[in-house]
Amino acid sequence: MIAFRRFIEKYTKLPDNEWQIIQQNFEMQEFAKGEFILSKGKVCKFFYFLEQGLIRYFVDNEGDDITKFFTVAPYCFTSRDSFRNQKPSMENIQTLEKTIVWRTSFNQSNELLELKSWNSFTRMFVNEVQGHFEDLLNETKTETAEYRYQKLLEKHPDLIPKIPLKYLSTFLGIAPQSMSRIRKKLR
Repeated sequence: MIAFRRFIEKYTKLPDNEWQIIQQNFEMQEFAKGEFILSKGKVCKFFYFLEQGLIRYFVDNEGDDITKFFTVAPYCFTSRDSFRNQKPSMENIQTLEKTIVWRTSFNQSNELLELKSWNSFTRMFVNEVQGHFEDLLNETKTETAEYRYQKLLEKHPDLIPKIPLKYLSTFLGIAPQSMSRIRKKLR
């Protein structure tokens, strides 16, 4: 859990006594490549720290799965609306490689909010995620798929080979054939 502590400390100070309490409220879980962490219609019962691996969020659109985004380790994740409201999820969360997470339950997460460090961390983290979503939405509406692919390639060059073409193309909102043309053009 050393990576998790370092991750939290990017956002706030973390006294040892509070870290001990946080650490006691998380448990490790491993997932194989292709495994579902959450399926549509199920309630998301956990808040996760992604220690190792790569996951994708996607929705089913009349039989076609559309990738919303990817999460790369180290980072935290959950199905926000499902977790916060304890209602069935509208999305799926699936691993794209062997994945190790640390998780805490809804009730444990709420109890941890009594800790100054956890409260501060979650507020700052939620604001950061909201900013990422706003940027993603803005880019989706104003930039070309080629520009967004190139930006992704520059920011995460090691990520692209790990993502199947069909997932990358639905994330960018283009057909797989168009994705192939963009890749060839940028080589």
